[in-house]
Amino acid sequence: MSPSARSPRRTTPRVTREQWIDAAATAFHADGLAAVRVEAVARTLGVTKGSFYWHFDDRRALVDAVVARWETEQTEDVIARTGAEGTPADRLAALFTDVAASAPGRGGERRLYLQAADEGVQDAVRRVTARRIDHVAALLVEHGLPAEVAHPRAVVSLASAVGADQLTDALPAGTDRRTLVAAALQMALAPPGPR
Repeated sequence: MSPSARSPRRTTPRVTREQWIDAAATAFHADGLAAVRVEAVARTLGVTKGSFYWHFDDRRALVDAVVARWETEQTEDVIARTGAEGTPADRLAALFTDVAASAPGRGGERRLYLQAADEGVQDAVRRVTARRIDHVAALLVEHGLPAEVAHPRAVVSLASAVGADQLTDALPAGTDRRTLVAAALQMALAPPGPR
C-alpha cells in the first residue's frame, strides 16, 4: 500500500491545563462539582482521558483548580469590581446588585454548599464564606454600624444570597431578584434598633 493510500494519521489535539480547567468550570457552573468528571470533561474537549494526566495527578487536583477559580472569580474579582468607588452604602449596593445579576451563572455554587463535604472542599468554602462575611461587615462598619451589629447582618446578607440561589427553581413566577436585593440591602443598612 502506498503512503498516500493509507488513512491519515489521527492526532489527539493538545489541550492545555487551562483548557481542562475551563471545561471543568463550565461543567461545575452548570451542574455542580459532581459533574466535574475526568471522562466527561475529556469528551467535552474531544481528547482521551490519558491527556488529563499530563496536567493533573487526579480528579481531586482538577476539582481544587475549579474551586480556586470559583473563589477568585466569585469572591475576589467581585469585591475588586464593586469596591472601588462611592460611599460604603454605594459599594454595598454595587456588591448586592452584582451578586444578584450573576446568579443565573452560579448554578454550581448553588450546589456547592451542599456538596462541599462530599467533594472535600469544605475548607475552601469556609474560607470564601469568611472572606465574604468579613468584606460585607467591614463595609457596614464603615457605613457607621457597630461591629457587633455589622457582623450578624453580614452573615444574614450572605445567607440571603445563598438561600435565594438555592430557592431559584422554587421561587414563585415573577419574583424579581432586584426587589429581593433591594430588601436585603435595606435590612443590612438599617440603623440598629434599641438594645
